Amino acid sequence: MTTQQPIRLYSFPLSGHVHRVKLLLSMLELPHEVIEVNVPAGEHKQADFIRLNPRGQIPVIVDGDVTLYDSTAILVYLAKRYGGEQWLPSDPVGAAHVQQFLSLAAGEIFEGPNRVRLVKLFKSEIDYALAHRKTLAVLGLLEQHLDKREFLAAGHATIADLACYAYVAHVPEGGVDLAPYANVRSWIARVEQLPRFVPMKASPHAIAA
Repeated sequence: MTTQQPIRLYSFPLSGHVHRVKLLLSMLELPHEVIEVNVPAGEHKQADFIRLNPRGQIPVIVDGDVTLYDSTAILVYLAKRYGGEQWLPSDPVGAAHVQQFLSLAAGEIFEGPNRVRLVKLFKSEIDYALAHRKTLAVLGLLEQHLDKREFLAAGHATIADLACYAYVAHVPEGGVDLAPYANVRSWIARVEQLPRFVPMKASPHAIAA
């Protein structure tokens, strides 16, 4: 199934949540228009944007008469509507394996790699020591899981990999070294070698630990 008009993606270039959606849009070769939202200036909290997403968060997509927020929900929608079995298996076990890592992206990866990066890049008032401990824990979990595996949830890339990629790959911007995690680094490289991969913008203001 193909989209008849470009999907509108409301974006912020340094957001891993946005990037996972950009990845899937690119890999599915879906026409889309990127609308940048000035998050530092608070545009995502203004009335026009709140009408799209009452939670006041990016990303948001508008696909014809469908408006969706929450990056995980958007990934599921795009995969189910346009992506077929590769990106989100329909069998119960395959779907559950993907869901495990969507939950990891929304939980430990959000609370660890995402938050150490928020502190370093945006001076967020977050407990860095706690976020750092959670980051090391989730990197250890991924390192073990990826031993003898190429991708997270299946023998090929799925939306699980796209959901987890950005904040893990960019965790050095949060002052965490990926050198001890060979399996994680190999997985990052495999994701980056996927057809039509698009990189996330690196912040010029990254601060080393």
